[in-house]
Amino acid sequence: MSPESRSQATAAGIILLGAALVIYFLPTIVLWIGNFSPVLAIFVGVCLIMAFFAVFWLRARYQRSRGK
Repeated sequence: MSPESRSQATAAGIILLGAALVIYFLPTIVLWIGNFSPVLAIFVGVCLIMAFFAVFWLRARYQRSRGK
């Protein structure tokens, strides 16, 4: 395994671990915020889910700009 592929695997693992933690705690977070405002809870839930995809999109753009 080359150092570059090891770095990519580590980055993907950290991203997936972070996403798993957010998704695991998402219902608790949304229900807690929903006590104050249901609309805000929906907005926060959507933002947390979209952040998962945004990280991979930004990473792909960065790698594309580096010519890989």
